[in-house]
Amino acid sequence: MGIIAVRIDERLIHGQVANLWTTKLQASRIMVVDNEIIKSDIQKTALKLAKPAGVNLSILGTKKSSANILAGKYDSQKVFLVVKKPATLVSMVEEGVKFDTINVGNMSQKDTTQHLTQSINVTDDDYDAFHKLMDAGVKVTAQMVPSDPIKDFAGILKDYKK
Repeated sequence: MGIIAVRIDERLIHGQVANLWTTKLQASRIMVVDNEIIKSDIQKTALKLAKPAGVNLSILGTKKSSANILAGKYDSQKVFLVVKKPATLVSMVEEGVKFDTINVGNMSQKDTTQHLTQSINVTDDDYDAFHKLMDAGVKVTAQMVPSDPIKDFAGILKDYKK
């Protein structure tokens, strides 16, 4: 088992992740990987409150999460890994973690982003990180909720103007 799904969603644990995705995947653990959140007790508490009952939660930085995954710590579990940015996953790949597929959910619009879909807005750094992931052989898809069709993210990313 181990990692059964990987999602980029800036909101991390919220209604779609907590209810729709976790239920659909039958995940036994949500793993939030973020080097900033691990420093904030308030954000960690909010994530603990948002997780579904009966589902375990890990909130880790990239190095600790990668070490735990590579050590097989979660092999007997069904882990749903959630991050805010593709760069987090690039760091994990550079640490030796292998991902088959990454699902892109919500990436919010900001002054520095380009709008690609209704829910996906990408910066230059995000664009570069997505290409690093794809160059490493990772399939990247876009799917907001489980009932939506799965879209190839490489096709969506072609609309980005760098």
